Amino acid sequence: MTTVRPSEQMRDLGVVQYGAPVLAEVARPFTLPAEKDTAEQTVETLFAAIERIARVHPFAKGMGIAAPQVGIGRAAAVVQPADPAAAPIVLLNPRITVRSEEMDEQYEGCLSFFDVRGMVPRPLMITVVTTELDGAEVTAVYERGLARLITHEVDHLDGLLYTARMRTGVEPIPVEEYRQTGRTWAYDR
Repeated sequence: MTTVRPSEQMRDLGVVQYGAPVLAEVARPFTLPAEKDTAEQTVETLFAAIERIARVHPFAKGMGIAAPQVGIGRAAAVVQPADPAAAPIVLLNPRITVRSEEMDEQYEGCLSFFDVRGMVPRPLMITVVTTELDGAEVTAVYERGLARLITHEVDHLDGLLYTARMRTGVEPIPVEEYRQTGRTWAYDR
C-alpha cells in the first residue's frame, strides 16, 4: 500500500506546491471597487479551497490560504480562526502597518509544502490595513495566533514562504516528527 504524502494530498486538493513560480512572486493588488467582481471570484475560489482542505485535515490552530496558493497571483487571502464559530477573515490588499516588538516562536505549517513544519518567530500583535470591495480601507489589530496566521498569509502575497522568516541555522522538521497536530498554539498570557 502506497501512502500519500501530505504535500501530494494538498496538491490533489488544488493547492499549488513549493517550487511553483507564483509562490515566489509579489501578488498584484486589486483596484477596488473597479475589480470588485474579480476580487469576489478570487475570494470564492479561496473559500472553496478551504472547504475541500478542511474535509481531509483538521486545523486546531486555524488555517489560511492565499490566492497564489491556488494559482492566482492576486492580493487576496482568507484566514479561518482556530475557533470554528468565528467568522473567517477576508484579506484584500492587506498591508501590515505595525508589528509589535514582542515576538514569539512557534511551529507553522504551509499547505504548499505540507510535509514539514518549521519554528517561525512572529510578532505577537499586528495592525493590518485591508481594502473592502467598495474601495474603503479598514484597519484591524490581531494578536497571538491570529497575528501569526495573518502574517503568514501576507507573506505569501509578498512572495515569501515561512522558511524565509526562520532563524538562521533552524531547519524545518518532517511532519512525522511534529508532535503538536490537533493542538492550538500556546501563549503565556
